[in-house]
Amino acid sequence: MPDDESSFVGRAAELRRIGAALFRGQLVTLTGPGGVGKTRLARRVVALGTPAGVDGVAWADLSPLHNPALLAATVAGALGLSDHTARPPAEAVRSWVGARRILLVLDCCEHLPAACRELVGDLLTACPNLRVLATSREPLRVRGESVLPVEPPASVHEALALFADRAAAAGSPLKDEEDRELATALCERLERLPLALELAAAQLRAMPLAELCARPRAAVDLPVAPPYATPPRHAALRTTIGWSHELCGPVERLLWARLSHLPGRFDAHTACQVAAGGPLSPGAVRQHLAALCAKSVVTERHGTYRMLDAIREYGRRWLAALGETATVADRHAGHVLAETRRAHAEWFGPAQRGWYRRIAFLHSDLRLAADHLLATDPAAALELIGHVTFFWVCSGYLYETRQYLELAIRLVPDAGPDESRVQALWSLGLTRTLQGDHGPARETAVACRRAAAAALDAEGLARAAYLEGLLHLLEGRPLAALTVVEGPLREADGRDAESPASGPPEAEAEAEAEAATATALCRLVRIFALTGTGRLDQARSEALGLHEVCAASDEHWTRSYLDHQLALIAVLEGRTLDAVGHARAVLDAKRHIGDDFGIAMALDLLAIALSDAGEERSAAHAFGAALRFWETVGHPQRGTPEMAALRDACEERLVHALGRQEYDRLLDAAAEREPRALLSWATRGGPLPPR
Repeated sequence: MPDDESSFVGRAAELRRIGAALFRGQLVTLTGPGGVGKTRLARRVVALGTPAGVDGVAWADLSPLHNPALLAATVAGALGLSDHTARPPAEAVRSWVGARRILLVLDCCEHLPAACRELVGDLLTACPNLRVLATSREPLRVRGESVLPVEPPASVHEALALFADRAAAAGSPLKDEEDRELATALCERLERLPLALELAAAQLRAMPLAELCARPRAAVDLPVAPPYATPPRHAALRTTIGWSHELCGPVERLLWARLSHLPGRFDAHTACQVAAGGPLSPGAVRQHLAALCAKSVVTERHGTYRMLDAIREYGRRWLAALGETATVADRHAGHVLAETRRAHAEWFGPAQRGWYRRIAFLHSDLRLAADHLLATDPAAALELIGHVTFFWVCSGYLYETRQYLELAIRLVPDAGPDESRVQALWSLGLTRTLQGDHGPARETAVACRRAAAAALDAEGLARAAYLEGLLHLLEGRPLAALTVVEGPLREADGRDAESPASGPPEAEAEAEAEAATATALCRLVRIFALTGTGRLDQARSEALGLHEVCAASDEHWTRSYLDHQLALIAVLEGRTLDAVGHARAVLDAKRHIGDDFGIAMALDLLAIALSDAGEERSAAHAFGAALRFWETVGHPQRGTPEMAALRDACEERLVHALGRQEYDRLLDAAAEREPRALLSWATRGGPLPPR
């Protein structure tokens, strides 16, 4: 759940009303105009403690989402799901929630009313213990909905308390009775609307209270907003935003308009890339961004920024009036595409972990840019999604990755050899493979290999071989996997023996990074295949060699799967302590890149190693933790086939040693814990957490 940027004042009666409504029914919708405080109330409800009859809370912020087709995927992400199946996200959410007692908060439903209505109705029908708290400017109109209109504070004293709190935060506390009288009159004039009061208080940084109170109502020269946005009785919000706009200089107004295109939180780098131009140099963007923060037009927290919806809407109408909507959208998409190119080029190396964090932060921007490029430049959309696939599939965004890729591939004609198309086909094949959709994945892998051959793309051929090898491994054919990667690995050895080609340093560096990634992926398949065919000495030797390369580059993803194989080899060879150490190294690496599928496999291995070490209770707890993560990825326990027999044998030993009742109790205890707590324990070791 997002943190509040400022203190919460009053609203005790509304909080009691919301709590009572949640106790009585499954769906409560807080309605009201922008700026009335719906989101703040919902946050406060959650912050005060889990409502009665609820075991967990999930918060889905819908304000950055503009594509209704991704609503269910957004909710799945809020629930912590990392679904690795081919089923629709709504089905994955229904299946996971089931009979769980969850409170799902859907914040800012008003711009996706039909999609929210359909999803909420579907979930409430299928999930008897689910409760939904929605915020929207209009009711969802779902059967059984309790609609609670949120009004400005009924008491002028409460409104005055809010204004006084924000005035003090702006460095202009109310000093005496005269200030209080002026502020009281201002609160009434602004109809006690919370956002209007906060914006007005922020203006005290630039003028005294008396001058603020003397200002005329602003004439807002913008088109009338949609009916649900600003009812006539709340024209105070438009008035106060108009005041804030008038208080800004021309360049600050331009920056406000351009920043309004950004879908959610952003950083100064993105602001400079998207908003710079004309009178706004990058330095001026940073300077005027600080000024907008001082006026509460933009809020800053931990070095990132955001606009409230009502302020963003105002800015977007100005952006349209300036005729810059398309220009800024193009600039934003270009910036996001450039970021993905760098992320893709630097994936295998010391920047990898940072790029996983960066791509996660840019998730809403990536969606917005992809939607824009699909409409204006599908080839660029294809490139963008191809570049982020490895990041997205680790984070559980397989559904949207596949949707974007399939749509972009249909929109981009196959006009001949093209490395972007090779990358996109590889990305689609990988996504389908990880969803367990092996038939279509195999067809895509073949198409990728053919496209790479036509494009004379050696790295593309290596990636296609990795994809085909991975499919062979998952289907229990390690010899076939070994065969398919041998050719690309021989080619790579031959290239390494040749003199480096001359060319621009940047191009050479990018080509080397591509080659290193593709070669490492094929070597990883080879190591898995050697293990699967029982050549453990050779597998261990090659894994340790590649592990050194990855460690020297501070690379995490490949290294984590090498540690997985080293743990498995140690289990098979009876080296128990080595197996435990490698399994924990996997988990430590996975924590930095958010690979729930890999975490689940590593927890299974840790459980087997702990059992072999005689730590039966810890092993059972690790199995329970693994089941918790397998549930989030939507699969029963998976991995290469040799793992199934090891898991079954280990579980049988644990049940015999502990007894079925105690074993099941330990599994259930793990299932009740938060995933982060489970991962922390599994990574560090130590005594079992108390129940």
